[in-house]
Amino acid sequence: MIERLRIGVDVGGTNTDAALLRGNDVLATIKTATTENVTDGVSGAIRSVLNAAGIDGDKVGAVMIGTTHFLNALVERRRLQRTGVLRLCGSSTRALPPMIDWPEDLKRVVDGGAALVGGGVNYDGSAIASLDADAIRQACGDWRNRGISAIAICSVFALVDPRMEQQAAAIVAEELPGASISLSHRIGRTGLLQRESATILNASLHRIGHETIAAFRSAFGELGLSCPLYLTQNDGTLMSADYAERFPVFTIASGPTNSMRGAAFLTGLKDAVVIDIGGTTTDIGMLIGGFPRSRGEGASIAGVPTNFRVPDVFSFGLGGGSIVRDGVRIGPESVGFRLPEKALCYGGDTLTATDIAVSAGLVDLGDRTRLKHLDDAMVTAALAKMKSDVEAVVDQMKPGPEPIPAILVGGGSVLIDGLLEGTSVSLRPDHFGSANAIGAAIAQVSGEVDNIVSLDGQSRQAALDGVIAEARRRAVEAGAAEHTVTLAEIDETPLSYLPGNAMRIAAKVVGDLNP
Repeated sequence: MIERLRIGVDVGGTNTDAALLRGNDVLATIKTATTENVTDGVSGAIRSVLNAAGIDGDKVGAVMIGTTHFLNALVERRRLQRTGVLRLCGSSTRALPPMIDWPEDLKRVVDGGAALVGGGVNYDGSAIASLDADAIRQACGDWRNRGISAIAICSVFALVDPRMEQQAAAIVAEELPGASISLSHRIGRTGLLQRESATILNASLHRIGHETIAAFRSAFGELGLSCPLYLTQNDGTLMSADYAERFPVFTIASGPTNSMRGAAFLTGLKDAVVIDIGGTTTDIGMLIGGFPRSRGEGASIAGVPTNFRVPDVFSFGLGGGSIVRDGVRIGPESVGFRLPEKALCYGGDTLTATDIAVSAGLVDLGDRTRLKHLDDAMVTAALAKMKSDVEAVVDQMKPGPEPIPAILVGGGSVLIDGLLEGTSVSLRPDHFGSANAIGAAIAQVSGEVDNIVSLDGQSRQAALDGVIAEARRRAVEAGAAEHTVTLAEIDETPLSYLPGNAMRIAAKVVGDLNP
């Protein structure tokens, strides 16, 4: 059986990368400048990689995209929907209203008003108060009058029992036909305010999610593609385009994970430190068992605290476009995608990190004769400074003092020469410049659940089986082939401060794409 072709695309702040794969064989890779209209850049990258391989679009079986569309919208505070918040809480939690810890400028854009109404459950599933349908309808009337059509619904302990959120959603859908409704039990983890904030962010992105997926599908038609579209998630796995429309917030931190998964694929290493150097920034993270190590605490997205599991990545301003001042002061300012016009080696007027690498003979770009005036001692000192900056972060990220393998990827990784201190080997694999796009192309599909359960009345194994079954269901919903889904992570935490023999169970499963 001939394996179908896959295209992976990853959109960065400086470059958009695309890779075409058949099975485990990389057929072609390309790198283009990221465009202001991200969709145009993605279309151009797909067209270029197809042309490079001499492949027609109708031969492609799937396209996987890691995009900055949604993160850009939040960071720039634009194209966001004003969102109404419905908290089901009874008399509890009212001292901490929704969006209390948001940046004021983002809150002004998104805040569509909040209604704190009867409802919610305790940790054991018992009701705090009965669902106040009349108060929900009254809130919907206010939102209708103000043109609010994105609603975030969050119940206290919704992860224990989501039925009140579902009942509230049915009332909202009846009162506000066509409204975009986000439910917190499908989005966040344990922790009311962070889960609620993640749900509000998701609701505010619904419209741009719909528009982005529609634009991609339109571009697919122009490119002759009739295959499924997938987007990469924060954990380096995939979700279908339909799923991404419903949960756009899951794509926010997908960039570093794509590079790390690509690094694992290109080297065959499952445990290593990955150093991804792009045009503007360097991202350093740990691979554990072939997947990025997750951060212990939740992520702050556009200044909003959430409890998403995101990769434990340290980012700092070092890239191929980093501006070099006073010989050894490198970055964080960068010429970014203007490198071909600004760098000295291309005839520009700005000394960049790329010029240093070209002058040292580490890479052949532009015209090296334009760099003859650079002092050798300064070049050597600049290279040493870049290497020491990377080594300092590697030392922070390592799990222990023993040397570990290092994988260098990204177009800017040519800035680093030789073995890094604290590492056993420093690898720069074939196709290192497109590891991010390759990581998108080879990604699997995941499902994740984080619940608090009571072991009164059920066995520990029954509780585990229930959480794992829900994670499997979510993976299949996101596009996984059911027979390929396997358990990747399981974590149990007894909650001794709660009565009823309570336990927090978090499960993650992964599977291959449904063909």
